[in-house]
Amino acid sequence: MGKKIGLFFGTFNPIHIGHLAIANHMAEYSDLDQIWMVVTPHNPHKKKRTLLEDHHRLTLVRIAVEEYPKLKASDIEFGLPQPNYTVNTLAYLEEKYPDHEFALIMGEDNLKSFTKWKNYEVIAERHDLYVYPRISEGSVDPDWENHPKVKRVAAPIMEISATAIRKGIAAGKNIRPLLPHDVWVYLDEMNFYK
Repeated sequence: MGKKIGLFFGTFNPIHIGHLAIANHMAEYSDLDQIWMVVTPHNPHKKKRTLLEDHHRLTLVRIAVEEYPKLKASDIEFGLPQPNYTVNTLAYLEEKYPDHEFALIMGEDNLKSFTKWKNYEVIAERHDLYVYPRISEGSVDPDWENHPKVKRVAAPIMEISATAIRKGIAAGKNIRPLLPHDVWVYLDEMNFYK
């Protein structure tokens, strides 16, 4: 039996309660059956010192979603050629899981720049876009505001920055409320971002 899967892409460096709150809200308050947290691999040509290794970020996501049966960690992009585009990932998933229907989850800030995505017309033709609110500059193009594929979900506005979390850890601050408990424990034990 096919499911409707919402794809939530991110570097998740690290995954925090903002990501979880939005993913869980999508799972509970939309018609999506499951949310796959798709960890974006780092571009091998742009090795960022602040970016944890792919498998560590995947592990953190797995730890974070363990108690949420509707949320799954996905490493699907790890095996795809780099640099990769969302349109390629979607084509790969459609081929690999022909029974499932895939939708994209994105913040409103991404919807504003969606027309800059590679093959965005193809994406919008084949997939629904589930959009959650973000505080950001500019406005959504009226064509997309009322587009039949755009589904707005009134998830809580979560303006939590992974960059600020990394800096806080490096500065010895207590950022524990911003991370799922087990994620915080793992980060702390592994001395990540310190």
